[in-house]
Amino acid sequence: MKKGLFITFEGADGSGKTTQLNKIKDLLVEQGFDVVVTREPGSLDIGQKIRNILLHQEGFVSDRCEMFLFLADRSQHVDELIKPAVEQGKIVLCDRHTDSTVAYQGYGRGQDIELLKRLNKIAVDGIVPDLTLLFDVSTQTAQDRVGSEKDRMESAGAKFHSRVRNGYLELQKENPDRIKIIDANNDIDKVFEDTKNIVVKLIQESRGV
Repeated sequence: MKKGLFITFEGADGSGKTTQLNKIKDLLVEQGFDVVVTREPGSLDIGQKIRNILLHQEGFVSDRCEMFLFLADRSQHVDELIKPAVEQGKIVLCDRHTDSTVAYQGYGRGQDIELLKRLNKIAVDGIVPDLTLLFDVSTQTAQDRVGSEKDRMESAGAKFHSRVRNGYLELQKENPDRIKIIDANNDIDKVFEDTKNIVVKLIQESRGV
């Protein structure tokens, strides 16, 4: 591929998106593709510091502060890693991206959704995922999978995470060509089969197959 691909993996904590990302990475590497695996927040040095604040800061963190920290991480991430990798023809697999901010800080925290979308556009500087895989799972199942040890975001409560899930589903309705829903209530193998089929189709289309 002369130009690479940018694929994002979205969904609730406990949806299994990270497991599926790693399985797709192994598949693509076996097939000879140059693959970059990354995440938001926290893929780079600056991002790791931001991630620590976002997930483990003790005490009060305002909703607006949280929003801008995610956006700051994304700006650095796009400029330092995502854009150069795609331009070099690599396939970038990213665990969370712009949709997470709209779902969590917009629908979940109640921040202005249209404002978040505009700020996201500034942060990504024209980079848009070629494909977003949304691993949809019931809120209760996701909470059960996470277990008792939760970080600051995971501890926000069932009502918060229900709003986040609904937000993701609204985003999919707005972007049906980019965002593909995968039923993550199924077992790992079935979810992987569904994920693989979508990714392989995108790669074939990008290569004119």
